[in-house]
Amino acid sequence: MTTTDIGATELATTALAHRPGASVPTVVDTLRLATAGSVDDGKSTLVGRLLHDSKSVLTDQLEAVERVSRSRGRDTPDLALLTDGLRAEREQGITIDVAYRYFATARRRFILADTPGHVQYTRNMVTGASTADLAVVLVDARNGVVEQTRRHAAVAALLRVPNVVLAVNKMDLVGHRESVFARIADEFTAYAALLGIPEVTAVPISALAGDNVVEPSGHMDWYAGPTVLDHLESVPVGSRDTEAAARFPVQYVVRPQTAGLPDYRGYAGRLDRGVLHVGDRVTVLPSGRTSTITGIDVLGRASDVARAPQSVTLLLADSLDISRGDLIAPAGVGPAVTQDVEGTVCHLADRALRPGDKVLLRHTTRTVKAVVKAIPSRLALDDLSRHRDPGQLVVNDIGRVMIRTAEPIALDPYRESRSTGSFLLIDPSDGTTLSAGMAGEGLGGS
Repeated sequence: MTTTDIGATELATTALAHRPGASVPTVVDTLRLATAGSVDDGKSTLVGRLLHDSKSVLTDQLEAVERVSRSRGRDTPDLALLTDGLRAEREQGITIDVAYRYFATARRRFILADTPGHVQYTRNMVTGASTADLAVVLVDARNGVVEQTRRHAAVAALLRVPNVVLAVNKMDLVGHRESVFARIADEFTAYAALLGIPEVTAVPISALAGDNVVEPSGHMDWYAGPTVLDHLESVPVGSRDTEAAARFPVQYVVRPQTAGLPDYRGYAGRLDRGVLHVGDRVTVLPSGRTSTITGIDVLGRASDVARAPQSVTLLLADSLDISRGDLIAPAGVGPAVTQDVEGTVCHLADRALRPGDKVLLRHTTRTVKAVVKAIPSRLALDDLSRHRDPGQLVVNDIGRVMIRTAEPIALDPYRESRSTGSFLLIDPSDGTTLSAGMAGEGLGGS
């Protein structure tokens, strides 16, 4: 949910050179996507089919899958084995952890998170979808929309995943009937609209046979829409990060103190959104002090501009007290600074969350002490009603919380910024992540 720390090697390469006019590395067009759905809906098989049919599987990987498949008496490769990498996953035939896979076509690169379908591992689905540009929600055509489907749709809506694909899988097991697909697509689309999801792209598929995954199906001539891969290659992504006002959480203060750079003081991190230029006036939050950007170092070279999501080092004209956890934003358009946080959380831990609990709140690179003041409501997934004053949130619950922090934080509404509008609640005794939160509005704008 929060900004991931960039590595020490990347920090070192961004910080030390300062040559005006150097070029900025091109931001590659990459789509981050996550799969979701109930147990046995075929998520891992779909991912395996995407990798296999897009020629993204190495020969030795495919040979290993074929050997294991033959040992289990299968005549064809079990493509789910390409993603279910843990021993327990292979033995049980379920996905437990988030499996990340990287592949590319001629049109785009992809970072794919295959997330678990079992209700016990919904927390892992939150992890996989928190940075996704697109969520593929699978439904077994025989079972239709079930509670876990609704839960995953609700999580995708809360996390404001910009694009949602409904993949109605196992169409071969219902005779490839259009009426089955239409009924499921209508039910899911109506539910998604209640959640505030503006648009759903529905695709009838058979991940096992490959129908409408990479190649069009010869069994469903009534369907004239894109295949899954066609849609993944063409859906617009990326522009939102650079169009909004810049947000730069400081991760590390760079003071090399070498002979060649005795006075170098830079502020390293990842530009979460927007664009910054040399000469821009900026405000450091939560202190509210202002300065001017005098230099930007990108991958060991100086540049006049930085664009999200680049990892960069900023140099400022004034010697300000800036440390990890501070946020740099354009002067006059920074987020609100507050100690009162209200938002919606997905509760991830076996330990319940109750009013009065003392927690740590992590927001971007800043961690502060906090207390849960109230839990006004809990969401019922069947009809999206709200149970008032539930008294606690237990694992997989989605609810509203009110939190008071010991120190001020610079917080955007989540609807405006997924990076600076999100937060984590952490158990201060052992560091366990309790809840993943979104500041501001909940589902459907509520």
